[in-house]
Amino acid sequence: MHEPATLTITAPIATLTLSRPEARNALSIDLLQAMHARIDELTHRIAFSSDVHVVILTGAGKSFCAGMDLKQVLDTPGAPLQLLTLLSTFTVKLRMLGAVTIAAVNGAAIGGGCGLATVCDLAITHADSKMGFPEVDLGVCPAVVAPWLVRKIGAGRARAILLRGGLMSGREALAAGIVNECVETLDELDTAVQRLATRLAVGGPNALRATKVLLNELDGSLDAAMANRGAEISAGVLATPEAQAMLRAKLG
Repeated sequence: MHEPATLTITAPIATLTLSRPEARNALSIDLLQAMHARIDELTHRIAFSSDVHVVILTGAGKSFCAGMDLKQVLDTPGAPLQLLTLLSTFTVKLRMLGAVTIAAVNGAAIGGGCGLATVCDLAITHADSKMGFPEVDLGVCPAVVAPWLVRKIGAGRARAILLRGGLMSGREALAAGIVNECVETLDELDTAVQRLATRLAVGGPNALRATKVLLNELDGSLDAAMANRGAEISAGVLATPEAQAMLRAKLG
């Protein structure tokens, strides 16, 4: 049976891969449940063996993550709130993980997918990747990803990006502060990610964890109530006739 999210570990580095390449790694309920299972495995391992210091988050195939699975959102009763709640709670788990996280944005990172990149401690992409938050273009509210983008790039720049919608190149994402590094070509990405992961892994694991805990406290990253509120707001907007019509038009 195909596993929609996989975890490989070569201590001290682990890689969590979204593995729905046929759907551009769109966030379905099954994928998000698998992502929760893998992050729980990592949390347990880090707590009891402390041999994982760095975690790379990436996508199988040509995309990092294309955002919500729109077909499931539109056709499955109760799916929007369930999916968005799974996403919001996963972001908190990812942020509180006791290892440094790197988003290896190998291709399109759209909406919630781009949000995942901002949750990671660091993010790397290539110049031709497509990233952004087009939710308002689709009649959807980006309430789940908004707090993470604000923490990453500041309230003013986040406001402009989320209200404007649309997409940007990897190079533009670097200029906006959404990613921390941008290589010229996809072929260079793995080398850059491994170089950074190896550099981080030489740091003291206790020092890395303590620094993350402090940084999370300073920027309010672990506000679970805000995460849940974001899921409720987004689900409420998704339920409106306007959003339903715009999303169905998008699906063609």
